Amino acid sequence: MEISRSSTPEAPPQDLWSSILDSVSSSRSIPSKQILVLGQPSSGKSAIASALLQKPVSDEQKDDQRTDFAIGYDFADVRDEADEDTDTLARLSVYTVPSSAASYSALLPHFLPPRSSLLQTLVVIVLDWTRPWTFVEELETWLTWIETWSKGDGSRELEIIREESRERLQAHLQHYTEPSSDPLPATNATLTSTVLPLGPGTFTHNSAGVPIIVACTKADLIDDGNDMVAGTSGMGSMVKGKGGEWEERTDGVMQVLRTICLKYGAALFYTTPLPANLQVLRQYALHLLFMPPAPSPGMVVATEVQAPVRHIFPFTHKSNTLDRDRIVVPAGWDSWGKIAVLRDGFDAKMWGEAWEHDLDAEEGEAGAKKAYANLVPDQGSKPARLPPFNNPTPEQAFLAKNYDENSKKSDRDPRGAFRNPQDFAGAAAGIVGPLGSSSFSLPNVERALSEMETGMGGPASTNLGASVRLAGRTTAPSGRPAGLSALGTSTASPTSISGARSPISPAGNAGGALSPEANGHEVLQNFFNRLLNPQDRAVAAASRGSPSTSPSKPNGNTNETEES
Repeated sequence: MEISRSSTPEAPPQDLWSSILDSVSSSRSIPSKQILVLGQPSSGKSAIASALLQKPVSDEQKDDQRTDFAIGYDFADVRDEADEDTDTLARLSVYTVPSSAASYSALLPHFLPPRSSLLQTLVVIVLDWTRPWTFVEELETWLTWIETWSKGDGSRELEIIREESRERLQAHLQHYTEPSSDPLPATNATLTSTVLPLGPGTFTHNSAGVPIIVACTKADLIDDGNDMVAGTSGMGSMVKGKGGEWEERTDGVMQVLRTICLKYGAALFYTTPLPANLQVLRQYALHLLFMPPAPSPGMVVATEVQAPVRHIFPFTHKSNTLDRDRIVVPAGWDSWGKIAVLRDGFDAKMWGEAWEHDLDAEEGEAGAKKAYANLVPDQGSKPARLPPFNNPTPEQAFLAKNYDENSKKSDRDPRGAFRNPQDFAGAAAGIVGPLGSSSFSLPNVERALSEMETGMGGPASTNLGASVRLAGRTTAPSGRPAGLSALGTSTASPTSISGARSPISPAGNAGGALSPEANGHEVLQNFFNRLLNPQDRAVAAASRGSPSTSPSKPNGNTNETEES
């Protein structure tokens, strides 16, 4: 029997090489784990990041005045420490931010989107023991940001991931057992579907189940007995010895921190620069990063015993609440009863309610920050006070005030230095402006009149100069300045007046003497008009040289005036 074959071969699948490469890369891909280190400037983030990556701290990182990046990043490969021949288990990335400023924290969701990195991320909140009065405020800031970051865009896919992460952390808390060197019985070493509920005040927050470690750095300064200035040692000026008040307050700080960490399912560590101390923190961080998923309740029967799940990075250190520089409180170990044992009189329930009041921003309620300020007063350096605000007087009001004062006192008028007060003693009411007798007897005016008459060659030049000089020295009986009396009235001799006024008398005047209506302004106007118009002076000189012209008529008038 012949087997019929297709005449045309089957077409190969498209993107054959792409599918082969994807399958190979997926089989050899290295999982990625992230640790996010949050803290304020100079709080010890660099030392913790270097310890997590097992890299030495550089000299630049030790400098407190260094310039931080908006987001710090470094990575290292993680291998199984028990088996050195194994391949790389994961790629560990560590992210740091300089401070809690919104401009820095807003960048983190772009590098750590919660949808893809929530199940692979651990958060370390760094607190500085040189500023213990900031513990509660910084914890509230960072824990609120973690809750906001884990919510992301609120998509359905992200909600499923958040629920999975919360179930995993809850299972870790419920199945926590104290490490022991003695072998445990088989019944206690197994995981069953029946677990005990969480205690009061345990895991009430942290809805996304993000693994959190609160690391209090520089704990070696707590026991510093030197007389140091406020803010330099652990508790400021309060830390000067191991007195009753010192122990009471440091124990109170630890109780407050443990109560808050218990609500979020977080662990509490006190660290020092010693490598052995930081190595314990690294082991616990890897222990949380590689925690197994929560067991599925449908896969295990109530009477069936499940084999224990081997943890790649087990944590073998016991809890420690007595050594102040090596505090270790793993997540799942603590409870309200253990917190109260440390120091009598501490109400964990009251502190939990006060924390809720701060999160809800309820006014008039005693919050945790206010109560903590009474326990640990703020002893940080305060900025210098600004000088009082100088409100200057408006410019126009200042000038108006000084103008009124100066106008009432003639001796304060700055223009008085350039004037002669005697010039205004007998000034006539008809004179407008600061014109006085000295205005008519200035040397320049006298010289100009003399040169003009001399150039004309008339016999009256001598009389004009004499009359002007005489006018500058005498005063008219009528009370006017001497210059005005000589030039604007007819009290002088007719001959001198006709001779002096001949070159500057108005053209319409018929006689040698000026009319009584002429005043000082007309005299000055005619004088300057003659200076500016040389044609009038030439005509006056020609008429003066003619034999038919009378000396009393310098303006060139004919005998029509005499006949009239």
